Amino acid sequence: MANAKIFKEGIPISSTKLDRRKKYTRKVLRESLMDLLKEKQISSITVKELCELADINRSTFYAHYADHFDLLTQIEDELIDDMNQYLSAYNFEKEEEAVQMVEKLLEYFATKQDECKTLLQKDGDSSFQKKVTDVAHRFIMKNWMEVNLLDRNISEYLSAFIVTGSIQMMKMWLYNGMDKSPKEMAELINNFINKGLFGLK
Repeated sequence: MANAKIFKEGIPISSTKLDRRKKYTRKVLRESLMDLLKEKQISSITVKELCELADINRSTFYAHYADHFDLLTQIEDELIDDMNQYLSAYNFEKEEEAVQMVEKLLEYFATKQDECKTLLQKDGDSSFQKKVTDVAHRFIMKNWMEVNLLDRNISEYLSAFIVTGSIQMMKMWLYNGMDKSPKEMAELINNFINKGLFGLK
């Protein structure tokens, strides 16, 4: 009977309570940082104001994160891992299917609208944007470049132009309240890539 009080499904009760407390602490700190990032840059945020908003003492914060930059990095990396897993479920290899991969990336943004909108930042080039750019390059550009058999000497320049422009369009889409469907935006981006200004006609 004594063991039944101490253990629950083979796990010490004190351990389950601690694990629950850790999850709650991290959740509150992450939500608080995201709220602050809607108002200011990460460099203008302090651990003190973050802890005050989360109602968490600083010693508890430092038990989980080195600083608020570390917290931001972990939030970004988890989103990027999630994004990679989401896109990895699809395997589009033909040029005409590239638009579908762009659409899937936009669909992912839509499911994480608040987080992506905040972390991408309307003005500026955030660390999250650089990570999203890497993902877009890996999933969208690789097959497109192979299909078109472009000269290696210009492929890097063209890739930078296309991916950077596409990400900027996706940012604008988020800040415009996703006024077009992911499919419509994907087709618009794809038309710009393949036809330039002629894609408007």
